[in-house]
Amino acid sequence: MTDKVVVSELTVEQVENWLAEKIAFKLETEPAEISVDDFFDSFGLDSTEALVLANELESWLGFELETTALWYHPTIAQLAVYIVTEKDRLAAA
Repeated sequence: MTDKVVVSELTVEQVENWLAEKIAFKLETEPAEISVDDFFDSFGLDSTEALVLANELESWLGFELETTALWYHPTIAQLAVYIVTEKDRLAAA
């Protein structure tokens, strides 16, 4: 069994939960302690950890994100909305 999502079934809540779980794991805390409205840099992830997170996210999603996605969408909530919008765009293409 794989944890890759089916692109057509992706929701903002799923993305937010996935990101919160991954960040919480890296910070050794509970996902409930991660605010989706906090900026990624407030989590104290270094650039290598952010790159690993982005790669894991792309693997989970099954499609590539723009390299600037985390820069232009600097919170979990903003990135989740962008990802679902991008998913919808790809599904329509």
